[in-house]
Amino acid sequence: MTLFEARPYDASSGRKKLILIIALVLVVIIGALVWWQLRFWPEERIVDHFFDALQQQDYAKAYGIWMHDTFWKDHRARYARYSFDDFIRDWGPGSEWGLIKSHKLDGAAVPKGYSGSPFAVSSGVVVVVTVNDRIANKAHIWVQKDDQTLGFSPY
Repeated sequence: MTLFEARPYDASSGRKKLILIIALVLVVIIGALVWWQLRFWPEERIVDHFFDALQQQDYAKAYGIWMHDTFWKDHRARYARYSFDDFIRDWGPGSEWGLIKSHKLDGAAVPKGYSGSPFAVSSGVVVVVTVNDRIANKAHIWVQKDDQTLGFSPY
């Protein structure tokens, strides 16, 4: 094939390549946005299950979620630092929250300036929850990423 025998320019193939590139860029952008919105989804689900158990007044189940151990009753000595009685004082009907009738997850975040370095990787996530429609006083629950235990947020 010589230069004079070359195929004529096909504008539709150039348009197809452009459409393909735009589609790939859009897929990457949408994927990044979805990831950004769902990056704390596992931690939020754990806290949601915890508050669901509290709403149902199933404190044993809630304590199991808090400690990430459904069989916590079999080895209570392991949790002597924060016993079930301490848990009931903090989350039971006589606690500062009272009887929990409703909850709403407001969001989750990694604390800013964790460990003093902007490049430090946090070991947990703070999930903010509105309990019993109390707007002024929200619950801040720390979710440890490695073992999925819950705790009171230090932030």
